[in-house]
Amino acid sequence: MLVTNKTWCAGLISLGLALAAPVSAEEVTAKTVVATVGGVEITVGHMIVAKSTLPAQYQALEDDVLWQGIYDQLVQQNALAQSLGDGVTEATQLTIDNQVSGLLAGEALGKRIQAAITDDVIQQAYEERFADAEPSKEFNAAHILLETEEDAKAVKSELDAGAEFGALAREKSTGPSGPNGGALGWFSKGMMVPEFEEAVLALEPGQVSEPVKTQFGWHVVVLNETRMADAPPLDEVRDDLVSELENEVVANVVKEVMDGIEIVKSEAEIDPSVLSDNSLIAE
Repeated sequence: MLVTNKTWCAGLISLGLALAAPVSAEEVTAKTVVATVGGVEITVGHMIVAKSTLPAQYQALEDDVLWQGIYDQLVQQNALAQSLGDGVTEATQLTIDNQVSGLLAGEALGKRIQAAITDDVIQQAYEERFADAEPSKEFNAAHILLETEEDAKAVKSELDAGAEFGALAREKSTGPSGPNGGALGWFSKGMMVPEFEEAVLALEPGQVSEPVKTQFGWHVVVLNETRMADAPPLDEVRDDLVSELENEVVANVVKEVMDGIEIVKSEAEIDPSVLSDNSLIAE
């Protein structure tokens, strides 16, 4: 049975909840040793990292409640690991190798991202994107989605005869907005499928469209109102800008690193189906 680190730690935490943490007046650092197991030191740093990998419900507990459980987990984990001696399976060693390289790669990227994406860089990206942007037009509309053109024409006739749009939408629309009277809220150009957008652009506030065919079915659309929207404040778009900047930094760093290292691809002809052959790493 495979026992994951999180499962193992969580089990020990649940057994050690009633035990309190030791109290010490010493100056503690990440390298402060809390135990030595078979010559291997367990430090406060190890304890902190172990806590960070716990399930959320355990991380929410007070540290004095968690201490003994994490301590026991690390001590027993190290004792069990050492008991293997040289008996580590190839699959386990390969997993360790992959995890180590993955963690180190993540740290390398994280350091470069942190150094590159400062508040000034984010502000500059915002200004480049929005400083000269003209106010854009936004639309507030509602629709009734129907399966056939005949149904759409019938609904349009009812609306022309004075039926209330929201009531008909709640009664007849097959779309998810139906229960809300067909309301779509505010949107700008490019957010809707082209056929729907064209119908909205052709309307004046208060007008109802003729039936419109899209990939979703047949729509009858009413344009409620329009407005001119200024550039959003930085706080609203900060996360999006940071995400874009991170992607750019990652792409540049990966290219830089790949260009600066020797990579020799094996000339061996390997059938990709070996990926599913777990017997190759079984011992």
